[in-house]
Amino acid sequence: MAGKEDEGAEAPAGRPEGVPAETGGIDAQAFRGALGCFATGITIVTAVSPSGELLGVTANSFNSVSLDPPLVLFSLHRAAYSLGAFAEGGHFAVNILREEQQELSIRFARALGDKWQGIDYEVWSTGAPIISGCLASFECRTRALYDGGDHVIFLGEVLRLRSSSEGRPLLYFRGRYGGIASRERQ
Repeated sequence: MAGKEDEGAEAPAGRPEGVPAETGGIDAQAFRGALGCFATGITIVTAVSPSGELLGVTANSFNSVSLDPPLVLFSLHRAAYSLGAFAEGGHFAVNILREEQQELSIRFARALGDKWQGIDYEVWSTGAPIISGCLASFECRTRALYDGGDHVIFLGEVLRLRSSSEGRPLLYFRGRYGGIASRERQ
């Protein structure tokens, strides 16, 4: 069967083949709703600013990129108060939350305020806070920043990690917190 390429038809410059000329755009609320169908884990990404201020934001935009070298990424909204400090800091840590750490997620989702009051954490070699009791933590060196539309994508090289074989992750699905249901294995 001959494809459009074989027939000499080409997509206009700047538009991939197969995409209609008039898409009508994507409705932002519909897009957000569709993305909410993908369950994600919840993390708190931390860093220390060049002035020594502790930084922390709740993020579900985290994923692995490469095993060799070990690379991960997260994204931060361009309007985030702490964006400049994260970008200038050169290092960050990703702390994967357990299902019983929902309150931490809510606390670090706030834009301002003393997020660190009463939080138990330790500091490894980069100074980025490692929150105690998390399912896993990754200490990273910022390797690159990329444009991601209304977000900035941080690519990090993992320098050190810790994980637990016990516990369940805190999840986010369709705008709500959740977890993995317990199931007896037979």
